[in-house]
Amino acid sequence: MSLIEPLLLSTVRICTYAGPRLLTNASGFFFSRDERLFLVTSRHVVSDVSSRHFPDRLEIELHTDRKNMARSCDFSVPLYRGGKSLWRQGLDTAGGVDVAMIEMEHAALPSAVVYHAFTPAHLQAPSDLIEVGTALLVVGFPLGLHDHLHHMPVVRHAIVASSFGLRFQGQGYFLTDARTHRGTSGAPVVMRAPATCSNLGDLCWMLLGVHSACLDMVSRDLMQDEALGLNCTWYADILMALSGS
Repeated sequence: MSLIEPLLLSTVRICTYAGPRLLTNASGFFFSRDERLFLVTSRHVVSDVSSRHFPDRLEIELHTDRKNMARSCDFSVPLYRGGKSLWRQGLDTAGGVDVAMIEMEHAALPSAVVYHAFTPAHLQAPSDLIEVGTALLVVGFPLGLHDHLHHMPVVRHAIVASSFGLRFQGQGYFLTDARTHRGTSGAPVVMRAPATCSNLGDLCWMLLGVHSACLDMVSRDLMQDEALGLNCTWYADILMALSGS
């Protein structure tokens, strides 16, 4: 257990299902506030009208043995109860925010579950000065790729690619420059915490946002122009609004 970085245990692979039918792969992570535990991912992972994506449950992999990371179990997370959606999603002045949060029932989790969760102390406020070009990590499951034996995510390098704190084109996100793929939606975007931060426990990373999707230009010539490699990351402070009631 001591060899496993806590950051890798904060993130889980998500599979979406409609009944018994597997739909998509995605990423998600844990957020804890006031002894309540939440699973965070992109809103379009749980429901997306534009692609007619309407799963009724998520399935995540949970580690169940601190001494053997190869031991895990599949855990089902329902998205509806009594015909009503169980996830929380937010709005800001520009409209919908592509972040969803689902509260987890502690009693339903395996008794020996092993994970780490971000907390309000880990959130990087948009008002904080983060320079353009600052090194970041995106922790997730691109195209579903992961360590199948130990059920661990992989990490991609990124940098801040737009002014942090300035809502890009008026939306509640900033841009990162990183190679990302389908399956990374809902991944945490993090920055190494300063040495002065002593209240973060073992998870010594600041959470800047939630990876949403690649940003592209409709005018791009698919034959002549490479993809931009830019991505939308929704500011992490939305988690405070979604977890507050």
